[in-house]
Amino acid sequence: MRLGHIFERRGAALGGLLLLAVAGCSAATTGTTPGTAARAASDPRVGLRAGWMNAGSVARNLSLVAAIPRPDEFVNPSDPGDFGFANTDLAFQGNYLFLGNYNGFQVYDISDPRNPRLRTRFVCPGGQGDVSVWGNLLIMSVEETRGRLDCGRGGVRDSVSPERFRGVRIFDISDLDRPHQVATVQTCRGSHTHTLLADPNDRENIYIYVSGTSMSRPEAELAGCVRNAGLDDPNNPYFRIEVIQVPLAAPQNARIINMPRIFADPQTGRIAGLWPGGSHGPGTQETAQTNMCHDITVYPEIGLAAGACSGNGILLDIRDPANPVRVAEVIDPNFAYWHSATFSNDGDKVIFTDEWGGGVQPRCRATDRREWGADAIFRRSGHTLTLAGYFKLPAPQTATENCVAHNGSLIPVPGRDIMVQAWYQGGLSVFDFTDPENPVEIAYFDRGPLSDTQLLLGGYWSTYWYNGYIYGSEISRGLDVFELQPSEFLTRNEIEAAKLARFERFNPQFQTKITWPATYVVVRAYLDQLERGGGLPAERLQAVRRELDRAERLEGAEQRAALTELAASLERDLPGARDANRVRRVIETLREMAKAGG
Repeated sequence: MRLGHIFERRGAALGGLLLLAVAGCSAATTGTTPGTAARAASDPRVGLRAGWMNAGSVARNLSLVAAIPRPDEFVNPSDPGDFGFANTDLAFQGNYLFLGNYNGFQVYDISDPRNPRLRTRFVCPGGQGDVSVWGNLLIMSVEETRGRLDCGRGGVRDSVSPERFRGVRIFDISDLDRPHQVATVQTCRGSHTHTLLADPNDRENIYIYVSGTSMSRPEAELAGCVRNAGLDDPNNPYFRIEVIQVPLAAPQNARIINMPRIFADPQTGRIAGLWPGGSHGPGTQETAQTNMCHDITVYPEIGLAAGACSGNGILLDIRDPANPVRVAEVIDPNFAYWHSATFSNDGDKVIFTDEWGGGVQPRCRATDRREWGADAIFRRSGHTLTLAGYFKLPAPQTATENCVAHNGSLIPVPGRDIMVQAWYQGGLSVFDFTDPENPVEIAYFDRGPLSDTQLLLGGYWSTYWYNGYIYGSEISRGLDVFELQPSEFLTRNEIEAAKLARFERFNPQFQTKITWPATYVVVRAYLDQLERGGGLPAERLQAVRRELDRAERLEGAEQRAALTELAASLERDLPGARDANRVRRVIETLREMAKAGG
């Protein structure tokens, strides 16, 4: 969500803002994409009944297993789209889900994902309220000018005030029923989002990359903040991020240790070294100036971060967490605002999202270009990014539904690149980008608009996979939980194999390498993929499955011998296999199983 450029202080007339957004964007349509009319006629997501808690809904290859409304402290009953009570991002740890909100955060016990139980509600206004979690610490982003140091509900009346807080809050959650604030780190532009980074070589600290997107506060409120600074002013609060170091043994001592100029020209040192803002030529987008990052996704195991930074997508070398260094950048004339990033598990692909319209406008209409407000999928080789393809929600949405690409995560199906993604009032979509030139939607869930007469803020802010289920932060409705169902796109074996990839915690902008135990269901998932893609002849796959079933019935040395022999026989299939890489994965898994005793 990107509103800092629209307003600094949340007002009561937000509904009017969204209505103006509808009117203001009506001229931005670009002609119906070929095939859109046919999709609109056949897609069951089109024409769903409008409503708040009673909207029509439809699902394909997903089951909605829980729908939890927002607690009273986090909802305005007279305005479902009130920004001051909007649900935002999610984080997970153990059996707990942490749900951010413009008015604070909620904690749910998800020991039984089909029956989440509200454990804690903590009111602390300030927006966006994005959260991350590490052990006994919860980190929260604060950007709005109403944020107070004491988490008070009364806001801040004065334009300059020592009571105002904009930056990163740190809470001690060792007692989940009584969280308490232990640190506040002020920043010039506040914290729209943040990224938690744990360095495997530094067990004493965690690091927070702060992405501020609002106007800077004045120096009279916070020293070093110069609202109208020139490009040569070392205190210019734009064209940088902040790096906060949090000592785990003393989080109250959290502080900014660096403000790297990650957009600087490497030759001249000029801080505004990337996209200057504006059009790329006839028929292209008006792309924002690169003076901020919206999201930064770190992947420590490959030593890189992907930054979605308003006018560019960038790669950062994060091997020294305190000193991230830009090593690559890309531009796309179809992007209005680079919003978020996700690596594939092997790191050879990066998905960047375009939040055209800031998340408050209808950008999935039948007349909107398929490459605008979409995902751009890049192949990565070293520090080189090459555009491969685009994915956009295929079901046209109405003019009263804010819709554009937003937050999502990988679904850990071994051997495939699959992502679940939020599209605001476009619902959620699950798509396969294993072939990045030809991404394919394989599942979805959608509700009708909040209203069929006016645009109200709603829909999914985030949808993430966590330990076997998909969780959705619904801005105006609450928390939803989904379970994948077998289909022509995804077999039962593949779903069960995905459930074997377990996370101790999950923070959306902190990717970790996904691994799977060597088990029979993982082998069967690979075999299902070989069958779907014609990687081995059908008769050969049938024989392999028979031998695998036989090995599973054996025990001890006989089982190990059967698995070893099956792996050896598949080695002989490699020269003629259409998908030799996947056959190798089967072989490797079988040998790991044999080594472990079956």
